Amino acid sequence: MKIYTKTGDQGETGLLGGDRTPKDSLRIHVIGEIDELNAYVAVCLTVIECQEDCEKLIRIQNQLFDVGSELACPPGGKFELTSVTPQDIEILEQELDGMESELPSLQHFILPGGSVAAVHLHYLRAICRRAERSLLALHRINPLRSELIMYVNRLSDWIFCFSRLLNHRKGIEEQKWSKGTK
Repeated sequence: MKIYTKTGDQGETGLLGGDRTPKDSLRIHVIGEIDELNAYVAVCLTVIECQEDCEKLIRIQNQLFDVGSELACPPGGKFELTSVTPQDIEILEQELDGMESELPSLQHFILPGGSVAAVHLHYLRAICRRAERSLLALHRINPLRSELIMYVNRLSDWIFCFSRLLNHRKGIEEQKWSKGTK
């Protein structure tokens, strides 16, 4: 099978079920944001040292691929996929609680930084927040399952805590935001 099909040469792409949509539609934009988020998880995997942490990130990659697949099923289309579940959100929350129990309580806004892995995770969080904004824009036009929105929101919190945890494990002090610093 060839990778190129030429079916997108006129600026449209296929959704699951065979529907066609412009490549610059909001739905495709959101799918692209989720894809970018997933790809940057892969970048993070190259700098994460702990196998257990890598396994969590690979689980998240699979879930993000599922989210993209669900988004590729237009409402009323041929297929209806369900990706993330309330249980997936609960797992993120349990892991968040575990991470927070190891961390000093957050009393200040902190600047992104620290170890190479933590810096990559801070950037991943920014990508996740952008994907969340796009997801919400699509939701206003074509309502989505609430679990999709909740999952991406919780994921950005998870990524933030994970970046803090990696710095904490290495003994790297968080840099507090100093308002008005010149």
